[in-house]
Amino acid sequence: MTGLHKVIDLVGTSGTSIDDAIQGAISQASKTLHGLEWFEVSEIRGGIRDGAVSEFQVVMKVGFKLDPR
Repeated sequence: MTGLHKVIDLVGTSGTSIDDAIQGAISQASKTLHGLEWFEVSEIRGGIRDGAVSEFQVVMKVGFKLDPR
């Protein structure tokens, strides 16, 4: 990889699954960030309501290439 890259933290949440939380965060970020290249999940958390898992939350680092402009 050549050029300048940036790494940001994203937090994705889902009531369905960890995969959904990741996919949703990447999908949303790709609407405003271009050149997304990789992600790394650094934390997985969840919420509990009435004795059952109510949501999944992932904290991840996302790397992307900056526009050369």
